[in-house]
Amino acid sequence: MRDSKSNSIKEKKMKQKDQKTTSDREPSKVEEPQKQQKEEEEANFDSDYDSEFTSSDNSESPLESEDGESVSLEDEDDHGINFYKDSESLRGSEAGESSSSGDEDSGNDEEHGSQSSELNQGDESDSSEDEVEPRNTIGDVPLKWYEDEPHIGYDIKGKKIKKKEKQDKLDSFLANVDDSKSWRKIYDEINDEEVELTKEEIKLVRRLLRGRAPHPDFEPYPDYVDWFKWDDAKHPLSNAPEPKRRFIPSKWEAKKVVKYVRAIRKGLITFDKPKEEDGPYLLWGDDLGSTGKANHLAYIPAPKPKLPGHEEAYNPPLEYIPTQEEINSYQLMYEEDRPKFIPKRFTSMRSIPAYENGVKESFERCLDLYMCPRVRKKRLNIDPESLKPKLPSPKDLKPYPVACYIEYTGHKDAVTSISVDASGQWIASGSLDGTVRIWEIETGRCLKRWDIDEAVLCVAWNPLRDILAVSTGPDVLLLNTGFGDEEEQKEIKELLHVETSTTPEEPDGKAPIASWVQNDKHEGIRIRHLKTVSSIEWHRKGDYFSTVTPVGESRAVLIHQLSKKFTQKLPFKLGGVTVRSAFHPSRPFFFICLKNNVRVYDLWKSKFIKQLVTGLREASSIAIHPGGDNLIVGSKEGKMCWFDMDLSSTNPYKVLRCHPKDINNVAFHRSYPLFASCSEDCTAYVFHGMVYSDLNKDPLIVPLKILRGHETSNGRGILDCKFHPRQPWLFTAGADAVIKLYCH
Repeated sequence: MRDSKSNSIKEKKMKQKDQKTTSDREPSKVEEPQKQQKEEEEANFDSDYDSEFTSSDNSESPLESEDGESVSLEDEDDHGINFYKDSESLRGSEAGESSSSGDEDSGNDEEHGSQSSELNQGDESDSSEDEVEPRNTIGDVPLKWYEDEPHIGYDIKGKKIKKKEKQDKLDSFLANVDDSKSWRKIYDEINDEEVELTKEEIKLVRRLLRGRAPHPDFEPYPDYVDWFKWDDAKHPLSNAPEPKRRFIPSKWEAKKVVKYVRAIRKGLITFDKPKEEDGPYLLWGDDLGSTGKANHLAYIPAPKPKLPGHEEAYNPPLEYIPTQEEINSYQLMYEEDRPKFIPKRFTSMRSIPAYENGVKESFERCLDLYMCPRVRKKRLNIDPESLKPKLPSPKDLKPYPVACYIEYTGHKDAVTSISVDASGQWIASGSLDGTVRIWEIETGRCLKRWDIDEAVLCVAWNPLRDILAVSTGPDVLLLNTGFGDEEEQKEIKELLHVETSTTPEEPDGKAPIASWVQNDKHEGIRIRHLKTVSSIEWHRKGDYFSTVTPVGESRAVLIHQLSKKFTQKLPFKLGGVTVRSAFHPSRPFFFICLKNNVRVYDLWKSKFIKQLVTGLREASSIAIHPGGDNLIVGSKEGKMCWFDMDLSSTNPYKVLRCHPKDINNVAFHRSYPLFASCSEDCTAYVFHGMVYSDLNKDPLIVPLKILRGHETSNGRGILDCKFHPRQPWLFTAGADAVIKLYCH
C-alpha cells in the first residue's frame, strides 16, 4: 500500500513538472503580447529611475510622492524592505523545492518516512537560511524602554549587546554633505546599524510610494477565468436539496420579536401617531368643552339678537303702545336713534299681518354672521408718550446759558471767529472788516485793536501765554496782546522775535511749506503759507499749533513750533480735503476732520490709529470732549454726530438732527457737561452731554435751550461759538457784526 501511494504521488509530480516545462517552452498567443507590454513598462520604469537617480545623487531627498511632497526613507514603514527580503526568501524556497523534487526522482527505493519528510520540505514556501539573524533580541518590547540603557538586547550567550556610539549631529551632517550616497542610507533602530539601500530596494520603495505592487510581475487586474461551462446546462450549480432551516421558522427571529414586543409594552419604543384629518365642525358652535385643541380657528361667539319682550307681543299692555304724538315725534329723530319696531295691538293671532321688515332683518342677520371677524385681535393701547426716552427735566440740569446778557458791538462787517482767554477775562474777535479786537468780558469795553487790512478768518488765543494767532489769507500772525507783568512780556517778546527769516527746505526741490518772518508793524511774527489758512488750533502746552488749508494735499495740515520757529508737515497721507484739526486734551493724539470721515493719528509713534466714518455729506467742524474719549462733528446738512472712542465701532454713537441749515461750529465746555452748536439759521443749540466714568453707562445727551437773537446778513447767521472757560456762558459771533454773551 505504501509503495502504491508513493508511486501515485510521484506520478502526479512528474505530470505537473512536464506541464510546467511545456508551458514555459510554448507560451500561448494571448500571453505573448501581455509579456511584451510588461517588459516595455519595466524598461520605461528603469529608464525613468536611472535618469532621476543619476541627476539627484547630490540632492538630499530624491524620494518624492506623486503630490510633490518629499518623503524620507526613515519615515516610511519597513514593510516594503521586509517584503523584498520575503521575495528573496521565496526565490530561495523555490530553488530548494526544485532540488528536493530532483532528489525524490533519483531515490526511488527509499522508505515512506523519508519520502513524506521530503514532500513536507518541498511544500514549505518560507526559508530562513538566507535571512540574516537580527542583532536585537528583545522581541516585541518597545525600544523606548532601552533609551536610557547602554545595551539594546542580549545574544545567545546571554551577554549584553551594547549600542553603537552615536555620532555628533554636526559631524554627521558634514559627513553626509561630502558623501554623495548619503540619501541612500537609513538608520535601522531595531538592529542599531546604518543600512545602505540597493538600487533594487529603492526601486521597490518607489513602486510602493506610487501605489503599485512591489513586484513588477504582479498583475493587479488579471483576466477573468470562468471555471464553469454554462452551455447546455440543465441543472443549477448545486443539486443538493434545500436545507431544513429554510422551511422552519427561525428561533432567533422569534426571540427578536418577543424583545421588541416587550420594549413596546414598556414604552421604550414609541410610534408617531397618524395625523387626524379635521372633519366638519360648527362655525359658531361652542367648543370650549372639548379637551383636544382643534386646528381650526378659535371659538368666536356669534352676535346674538335681542330677545323679544312685551313690545313684540300681539296684544301688549296699553302702556307699551305709543300714542300718535309719539309716533310723529319718531319721524323727527335720526334714523339711528329711531326705534326699529313700534308695538301694535291685535285682537287675535289670525288678524296679525306679515312682518314688513322680516326679509330685511334676516338679510342683516346673515350679514352679521358673514361679516363678523373670525379672529380675535388684541388691541394694544400704547401711550405715544411712553415710547419717548425718559430724559431728565431741563430744570434739573441747570446751570446752562438761557438769555443774552451783553452785546459786543464795534465791528463793521461779519465776525468770523472768536477766542476766549484761558483766564476768562478777555475775548478776541476777528472780522471781515480787517480788524482784530480784544474785549473785556464783564464790561464789554474794547481794549485793543489791530488793523490787518485783510479779512480775518480765524483767531486763536494761546492757552498759557498772552499770544494771539490770527489767520489772514495765506499768512498767520502771532501778536502780543500786551497783558501780563514785565517778566511775562519779556518772555513773550523773546518768543516773538526772529533774527533771520527761517524757511524749511524741501528735499525734492519743491517750494518751502512755510516761512517765518519778523513783522515790525504789529510787533510779532508773520508765517507765510502757500494757500489760505482757514483754521488755527493750539496745543495744550502752548508751544505747538496747527494750521489747516482746505486743499487735498499733504501740505494741508502743518504743525508749527513757536520756541524753535520750525514748521513741519504730517508724515501721513490724508486721503481727502481737510476741514478742521484738533489736538487731544491729554494724549499725543491728533484728529483730522475730512469731509467724509475723521482720522486719528499718534504723533509720538507716527502711526495711524483709527478712522471714524461720519456718514455725512460734508463735515464742517469738530470738537473734542475734555476727557478725550468723545467727540462731536458738525456738518453742512444740519446734523451732529457724537462719537465714543471707547466703542469698537467706527460709526457714530448718536446722530442729532437739530438745525435746518449748515452748522458752522461746535464746542465743548471745559468743566460743565455742556456742548453747543451754531448754524446759518441764526440759532445756537445748547445740549447737556454727560459722560460717565463707568464704561457700562452710555453718555446722556439732552437738548436744553435754543438761543436766538442774531439777524441774518447776506444769507448768513451765526459764524462761531465758544464757551467761557470757567462759567456756563456761551459767546456767539454773527454775520450781523455783533458778539453776544448768553448767561444762565
